Amino acid sequence: MYHILASEQFSPQQLEGLFVKADAFRETDKNIGDRREVMVRHFGRLVVSMFYEASTRTKFSFGIAAKKLGISVEGTENASEFSSAAKGESIEDTVKVLNEYGIDGIILRTKEEGHANLAASVSKVMVINGGDGKGEHPTQAALDMYTIRNEFGRLDSHNVVIGGDLAHGRTARSLALLLSKYPNNKITFVSTPELQISEDIKAKLREHNTQYKETSEMFDALRDANVVYWTRLQLERLNKEEQLSLGQESFVLGAAALEVLPKEAIIMHPLPRQGELPVTTDDDPRARYFRQAGNGLYVRMAMLDDNMQDLA
Repeated sequence: MYHILASEQFSPQQLEGLFVKADAFRETDKNIGDRREVMVRHFGRLVVSMFYEASTRTKFSFGIAAKKLGISVEGTENASEFSSAAKGESIEDTVKVLNEYGIDGIILRTKEEGHANLAASVSKVMVINGGDGKGEHPTQAALDMYTIRNEFGRLDSHNVVIGGDLAHGRTARSLALLLSKYPNNKITFVSTPELQISEDIKAKLREHNTQYKETSEMFDALRDANVVYWTRLQLERLNKEEQLSLGQESFVLGAAALEVLPKEAIIMHPLPRQGELPVTTDDDPRARYFRQAGNGLYVRMAMLDDNMQDLA
């Protein structure tokens, strides 16, 4: 696949290939001997991790995934401050310089939508989009789909509720696009009017004949769901006036919401969370968000392995 920039570039066949490989890496991780064998798989390879925006799960899971494959990692978790971006250097110039250092790939998170595409346009080595502003988060969407597949054994014919800050949340956008690649999935977007999913995503869903609806009635939506994907308010992308007027306090997956949610449903969240997902929900047997985060390691191992094999 080389550059990984947008969730739409994944076909169902490619995703299944990644997921089978992720399953295999999960198995090898259980045994230290098998783990050592995997660690020499790409010895000598080097990737740079450039994160211009805060990250825990994406940065660490990619870093650990690389090291489990024998790939060295160099980089910074605050590139806005600890790189020449602080002096006004463009993303294109940074990538051109990194390309001169004999590296094999760049894992990139940016604050600005579209910067991953700019980086890829001037890069001779693989660029992986680890989130670009409110644009896309394709590797998160892939691990989200992997989680759904592992729970239900299929990726079609789901009733998915995606709720929270859908206007600024890139994970919701990317997941909706991947769900549209499989037949008979139905999506219900739950948000306040100010935080509705953007029109470009709805246009893609219509193009793929994926049924969707929008509502602010959380309880009604939850009653028919078998997958619930909740997101936090993206405070870092809002100004103070917007924060005060959004009325998100009613969208909480607490005890009352869990009462109406079907027993066979699962609860997902890309994390980090705020008040929309109380810690008391962690004890509910339907909670999958920590397992979901763990799945990211193996999906990202599979992505790196595929790309490094292509370089061999």
